[in-house]
Amino acid sequence: MTDQDAMNACIAACYRCAAACDHCSVACLDEDNVKQMARCIRLDMDCAAACRQTAAALARQSECAATIAKACADICDTCGDECSKHEPDHCQDCARACKECAELCREVAA
Repeated sequence: MTDQDAMNACIAACYRCAAACDHCSVACLDEDNVKQMARCIRLDMDCAAACRQTAAALARQSECAATIAKACADICDTCGDECSKHEPDHCQDCARACKECAELCREVAA
């Protein structure tokens, strides 16, 4: 895989993760115990924002792209860890998207 292929894969993963986080945060609001999902919702919002920022930085080949991608990987890990604690499918799907995004962000940041 070339550097450009890795960057394109990371950009796509960032957008998939942002969409999964957006979906998860809204779906969490429909859960019976919304208060129990509060941290998940907050982290989903943070992660979606970080993923979009990272995709934009990579697309414009920002000189800060590696730093931003590393931070995004850390945020994705935190969000994914939280989502994986919850049973609903939307949380499990989000956790998987976060894990994939974190891995690809770390590759790009290296």
